[in-house]
Amino acid sequence: MKILVIEDEVKTAKFLKKGLSEAGYVIDTAGDGVEGLHLAQEVDFDLVILDVMLPVLDGWQVLARLREGSRKVLVLMLTARDAVHERVHGFELGADDYLVKPFAFSELLARVRSLLRRSTPRPQETVRMADLEIDLLRQRATRGGRKLELTSKEFLLLTLLARRAGEVLSRTLIAESVWDMNFDSDTNVVDVNVRRLRSKVDDPFSLKLIHTVRGAGYVFEAET
Repeated sequence: MKILVIEDEVKTAKFLKKGLSEAGYVIDTAGDGVEGLHLAQEVDFDLVILDVMLPVLDGWQVLARLREGSRKVLVLMLTARDAVHERVHGFELGADDYLVKPFAFSELLARVRSLLRRSTPRPQETVRMADLEIDLLRQRATRGGRKLELTSKEFLLLTLLARRAGEVLSRTLIAESVWDMNFDSDTNVVDVNVRRLRSKVDDPFSLKLIHTVRGAGYVFEAET
């Protein structure tokens, strides 16, 4: 799922991007209201995390313009202001939730998951292929009833492959989606990590799920 973080404090933006990426979300960031509004209007995000105190356009203005448009997106407001009338104003403009700074990342993550769970349509919670089951909300994967010990990046890679089962995914797409990087032909990060993932997901089992398509990338499907 894709989340846009509109936050002008560089340290906070990096902190949120790192934490939410490790939780399995694809994160884009914007440092001011104009850039954030443009991204939110042009890209299909599942959630926008929106700071109130932004340069150029503040968070209230961004939220108001988002709600004027036809595209509906969940919005979680962030602010250092704790006054009741501030929170009421945000909800009146159409905010879906409100979190006061400073906050614990665990609380923000819980609010993000809660918002995404109750959104319509309900986000997919489980992905299955053969005897593999991926629990997206709890960040767990099992195969043949056995828990797979995966790193956060391995889980994100497996989820990407499984949710797009049957599609040939290029190394460029995988690198951008999992590592937020442009693929360099001299870098073998994708191949190395696919190999590590296979050692956990495929090697102990006779049925292979992750396949190489020579010259194109990788595809996730059960062999027939």
